[in-house]
Amino acid sequence: MNVESASLGVLILAAGKGIRMHSDKPKVLQLLLEEPIVYYPLKAASDAGIENIAILVGHRGDMVDAYIRKEWPGVQVIWQDEQLGTGHAVMVAEHWWERFEHVLVVSGDVPLVRSSTLADLVEKHLKLKPQCSFISFLMDDPSGYGRVVRLADGAVRIIEDKDAVEEELLIQEINSGVYLFETGALSAVIRKLGRNNAIGEYNLTDAITMIGETEGDVNIAICEDQSELLGVNTPNDLAATAEVLNRRIVSKHMLNGLKCMDPRSTWIGPRVELEPDVFIEPGAQIWGKSHVSCGARVGVYSTLRNVNIGEGSIVYGPSVVSDTQIGRDVEIGPFACMRGDAEITDRARVGRFVEIKHSVVGNDARVPHLSYIGDAAIGERTNIGAGTITCNYDGENKHRTSIGAGCFVGSDTMFVAPVSMGDDSSTAAGSIVTRDVPEGAIAIARARQINIDNWRARKGLNPKNAEKKDDEEN
Repeated sequence: MNVESASLGVLILAAGKGIRMHSDKPKVLQLLLEEPIVYYPLKAASDAGIENIAILVGHRGDMVDAYIRKEWPGVQVIWQDEQLGTGHAVMVAEHWWERFEHVLVVSGDVPLVRSSTLADLVEKHLKLKPQCSFISFLMDDPSGYGRVVRLADGAVRIIEDKDAVEEELLIQEINSGVYLFETGALSAVIRKLGRNNAIGEYNLTDAITMIGETEGDVNIAICEDQSELLGVNTPNDLAATAEVLNRRIVSKHMLNGLKCMDPRSTWIGPRVELEPDVFIEPGAQIWGKSHVSCGARVGVYSTLRNVNIGEGSIVYGPSVVSDTQIGRDVEIGPFACMRGDAEITDRARVGRFVEIKHSVVGNDARVPHLSYIGDAAIGERTNIGAGTITCNYDGENKHRTSIGAGCFVGSDTMFVAPVSMGDDSSTAAGSIVTRDVPEGAIAIARARQINIDNWRARKGLNPKNAEKKDDEEN
């Protein structure tokens, strides 16, 4: 894009209430593929190469402000304390955009807008040099949207749906809500906007009408994909948009080498990175800042969130993995759960019904089944028997368990943390380990078995009578 970053700013409008969402959360923070709606126009503007970005917040602006500060620290937040329409929003932000030669105005609820669409609009605007450019598109049913009115003398107007007369309602060319102004021209008309309309607000579309009174002052770029610029206003819109966006994301990854058995049931977030030759089975979901390396496999109905998976590793489904680092040639699941900064290193095995939390499983170690490992470190080549539990919480604080390399932990061992095992040590099955186990030792920590002979007879229980009673009850 042939434009100096200092001469162009992007203003994202995100102050609306979003009443039709029926939620206390601002509309632009509703989750779409596990990212807020406003993430997408912010990302599109950033990917278009525009560095100067501001966002206008209003209704529950504290929540939007907190999200921006955390995830988009370079974006400036501007407050619109009273929401009086899009024109009023741009008035409030004038102190910010007047420093630039051009300002791009984008709604915060258009998550399908592509960075290439914004870049093309800027490129054509700079080439043609109109006072204003905006994007339109055609709809078979334009109900509810502002109509683009092209007059015989070359002038251009935008009429809101509620203000349109019968002839104007028949127009199928729709205003997208994406505008690019020469700031001098915008400054000349922005304070002239009135509220003489059906909803009593300052409409930014009136600025287009004022600028467009002279032929050539307004450039209209028609977008061929009408879905790209549709706003999200209801839960139904959110679901429909999620389907379109996910199809776009999955298709992009498949073009780069993803092997996907059922794209329709596979869900992938916009920040996920997939290397070539990743294989995803039906029903899998991958969200957040996840990275899946070449040759890895994600099993049926597994859910991954903020996970890094090394080359050749397999997550058998269904499994749930979040905030976890997985090394090379690791096997996970099925029915495994990992969370809370877990780390599974190269060639380790975490099997059926195992939960790993805030722990490290070393190279070639095994936790095959039915265990809970929390706040622990397991050394390389160690085998953890079925039913092993690290008792890490004393009711007030969490404590760590350290298990060395080459250890053998018998089934149903309980480690009462803080406790440690030295390298090459073992525990007997059923042990409750409360003291450190030295290197090479075996810990046997269970009550001695006592067999009481003739116990049933001494209790007056005759085995034959018991069997007869069982038959009668059945």
